[in-house]
Amino acid sequence: MNTPEDQPNPDEALARARAARKQMAAVLDEDQEPEVDEPVGWQPIWKRPRTPKSKADKKKELREQRRRLQDAAKRRLAARNSRRPHSRQNRIGNAAARRDARALSRVRHSNAWLW
Repeated sequence: MNTPEDQPNPDEALARARAARKQMAAVLDEDQEPEVDEPVGWQPIWKRPRTPKSKADKKKELREQRRRLQDAAKRRLAARNSRRPHSRQNRIGNAAARRDARALSRVRHSNAWLW
């Protein structure tokens, strides 16, 4: 436990903080916004200033995006349709297997085998 002599005087701490105010403000302010003509080093993309695109560039980008989305839709459609035509025999076999499995599970979960 601290004794009162060990604790710093709040008035002294306040005086020290007021004395260092200008220095701290300079340190905090120095790295905020660069000057307009000052060259900046590498910055992450979200901090870089935006460069406006021309209308032609915007339209080109949208055309490419639309093309990508259409190609993806075609791929999805082809993938879905490739699994579509199941043979009739295959469907019957699956249904029969499902029926058998259902019947077996009913027997397994009942007490019929005890009789």
